[in-house]
Amino acid sequence: MPKTSTSQILINGEWVNAYSVDTRDILNPATLEVIGCASDCKKEDVDAAVKAAKEAQYDWWKMPGAEKANLLHEVARRIRKEERELASLMCLETGKPIWEATDCIEWVAACFDYYAEIGRASRGVSIPPVAPHQVNFTIKEPYGVVAAIVPFNFPLLLMSWKVAPALAAGNTIVCKPPHQNPLSSLLLARVYDLLPPGVVNVITGDGTTGDLLVQHKNVDLIAFTGSTNVGRKIAAAAGAQLKKVNLELGGIDPFIVFEDADLEIASRGVAWARLLNAGQVCTSSKRIYLVKSIAEAFTKKLVEHVKTLKVGDPKKHDTDIGPLISLEALQKVESQVQKTVAEGAKILLGGKRFQPGGLPGYFFEPTVLTNVKHGSLPTTEEIFGPIICLIEVKDGSEAIKLANDSEYGLGANIYTKNLEFAMKAMEEIKAGTFWINDPLTDNDAGPFGGMRHSGIGRELGEEGLDAFREPKHVHIDYIAERKNYWYPYSERKSAHKD
Repeated sequence: MPKTSTSQILINGEWVNAYSVDTRDILNPATLEVIGCASDCKKEDVDAAVKAAKEAQYDWWKMPGAEKANLLHEVARRIRKEERELASLMCLETGKPIWEATDCIEWVAACFDYYAEIGRASRGVSIPPVAPHQVNFTIKEPYGVVAAIVPFNFPLLLMSWKVAPALAAGNTIVCKPPHQNPLSSLLLARVYDLLPPGVVNVITGDGTTGDLLVQHKNVDLIAFTGSTNVGRKIAAAAGAQLKKVNLELGGIDPFIVFEDADLEIASRGVAWARLLNAGQVCTSSKRIYLVKSIAEAFTKKLVEHVKTLKVGDPKKHDTDIGPLISLEALQKVESQVQKTVAEGAKILLGGKRFQPGGLPGYFFEPTVLTNVKHGSLPTTEEIFGPIICLIEVKDGSEAIKLANDSEYGLGANIYTKNLEFAMKAMEEIKAGTFWINDPLTDNDAGPFGGMRHSGIGRELGEEGLDAFREPKHVHIDYIAERKNYWYPYSERKSAHKD
């Protein structure tokens, strides 16, 4: 496929060439073909994008909520209209199977529809006064200019989780899609032409561009999804300027299969929860705890099922699993598997790179590791690849204890029919989302985010709207009168007798 011209960036409602002359090729990770080219934006581009957002913010904030809602609903309609083209391009540049890419576009549109309604209906609350003829209430106001930075695995969805609530709250935004695959984000940004100029701006580039955005004095809030290490750096930089942050970071999520689970369903659920998007999901189940009495039977069913999954060209409708995003990612997963085996794990299936159908891309075999020990690499370091790590435990109590023994707390899953098991696990395991018998299902109305080292703040739900606005308390006394507690204090009657 021939190389295309460099993609333009969106600044102040116009598609323009970047000031920066630096560019990068965008590869199809399955075929290694160049499918496009994007700018590595530098300071002048960041300045222009932030300036446009800052100048547009007041008028956008003051636009009536009903008008904002109509515009966000229209954004959703336009996204659905472009579903096929968006899904096809995202499939090409992310390696995400076409079915997953297509589903993702609907989730993106649904997010805009959700915040169109919740943003219109939510502004503050009335609170009881402390004295007669007083009225007290809160209003929630936007922060101003939001910087939104997202990773490669769900570039459109994770950006919509920031753009939709940020706009509903009255902020304007500068988006930086991932440098590995920005093309579908730029394509989606065409739908923003119905919004006032400057309300949404899109620049491209790598971590250097992101750092310029984080450090910019006129950025008021940073919304970031990515690794915990990068999140720490952003938090430190934001703290130096007292900027607000919303950080969705890494996870090493546990999945417990209790002894009463339906193993046919559980084995398929675990496989999907771990291998979705080739294992490149922050909430994928990276630690599978199996109660000893069912461990052997479950493992057999799991291996048999994983063997049936097709790895290959993401464009084909019968492909289940695509490639990893880059050579660097492939090499890291390969190294992590080798270290895990050196720690005593056993490879039951997969365990190496391969080229399905002769494709030269970044493919790694779906891998099942058994005899994994709690405390070894897969339980302390996030593996972003199609690696299922099985850990045998003596009973449910030990499973819950070990599942909770982590620095992270993004999500957790269990399979059980036992209400006592379910409630005990839910209460004991610290995780932002706890799934029972239905792994990785999101809900626009339910808050999403991590505990511990997995992040700060929440996305989705009304909590996700509040992440982009701050409360103001309003106090009204509708009778202006002198208060008996003002100066001079000599006139005040003592409440206590000598």
